[in-house]
Amino acid sequence: MSKKAFITGVTGQDGSYLAEFLLKKNYTVVGMMRRSSSFNTSRIDHIYESYPDNFDTKYGDLTDVNSLKRNIDEVAPDEIYNLGAQSHVGVSFNLAENTLINNSISTINILEIIRQRKSKCKFYQASSSEMFGLTPPPQNENSQFDPQSPYAISKISSFHSTKYYRRAFGLFAANGILFNHESPRRGLNFLTRKVTYNLAKIIAGKIKSIELGNLSARRDWGFAGDYVEAMWKILDYKEPEDFVISTDQIHSAEDFVKTCFEIVGLDWKKFVKINSKKYLRPAEVPQLMGDSSKARKLLGWKAKIKFHELCRMMVESDLKIFSISLEKAKEIAKKL
Repeated sequence: MSKKAFITGVTGQDGSYLAEFLLKKNYTVVGMMRRSSSFNTSRIDHIYESYPDNFDTKYGDLTDVNSLKRNIDEVAPDEIYNLGAQSHVGVSFNLAENTLINNSISTINILEIIRQRKSKCKFYQASSSEMFGLTPPPQNENSQFDPQSPYAISKISSFHSTKYYRRAFGLFAANGILFNHESPRRGLNFLTRKVTYNLAKIIAGKIKSIELGNLSARRDWGFAGDYVEAMWKILDYKEPEDFVISTDQIHSAEDFVKTCFEIVGLDWKKFVKINSKKYLRPAEVPQLMGDSSKARKLLGWKAKIKFHELCRMMVESDLKIFSISLEKAKEIAKKL
C-alpha cells in the first residue's frame, strides 16, 4: 500500500518539485492550496495530467485551524510537509504580522493536530538559512541564530515549535534548514528569477535594461529539485533530527548576474542599473553558506546541480518563454 503525503504550499516552487518527487516514489500526494480569484496552479498543472489517480489538491488556509483539521482528517497522511509560508524576506518587513501568523502559528496548528489525534504521522518543517542572520559562515546545525528580518524570526519560532513537540510529545517532527535554492519555477519577485526572466526579455527585445539593488550579498545557492529529495530523506531517516541542506559553496549576487549574462554572451554592466536605495532593507544579511556534512554523513544526501549549471538551466527556461533557444540568444546578443 502506497504512503500518503500531505503538502502545504503545493503550488509553490518547492511544493511542486516535492509532489513530483514523491509521486515518482509511488506516493499518493494531496496538496493544500488557498482559494484565489485567479488561478495559481501553473507549477502543478502538468502533475494533474501525469498523475490523475495519485495527485489531488484541497482548499485550505494555514491560519484556519478548522480547514487544517478537516483536510488532515480526510487525507490521513503518513507524512506532512509544511512548505506553505510567506516566503519573501523583503516583503516580511512590510508585512511583519502577517508573516509571523502565517509562518509561526500555522506550524503549531499542524503539530497540535498531530498530537491531539495521537497520530504516527511524520512532520517536516521547512526552516531557513535566514535564521542564522549575522552568524559567520559556514553555518551548521549547532550555529547560533541571529535573525535580521520578521521572516527569519517567524522561521525560528517554527523551528523551535517543531523541536518542542518532538521532545515533549514524542512526535516524529524534523526541521530541514534549507539554504537558498532556486529553479525555473522560482517566483518572479525573487532576485534569481528576476535576473533570468528580464535577461530573456532583453534578448527578446522587450526591454533594454534591468534595475537591481545591492549585489554584494553572498549566498549558498542550490537547485530546488535536489533539495526536495533531502526533505524526503529527513523523514525517511530512522529518527527525527534537524539537518542543514546546502551546497557548501558561496557566490555573490553579482556572481549570479554576471554568470547568467555571460551564458548568452553579454556584459551585465551594460544592461543592469543599480539602485541600492530603492531596494534597501532595514537590516541586511551579508553572507550565508551552509555546512551540510551531517546530511552527507547520515542521509547520504548532497547537492548535484552546480552553480553554473543552475544559472544555465534558469536562463534557458526563461528564453523558452519567448521561443528563443540559447544558440539563437547568443546570435542576438552579438547585435546588442
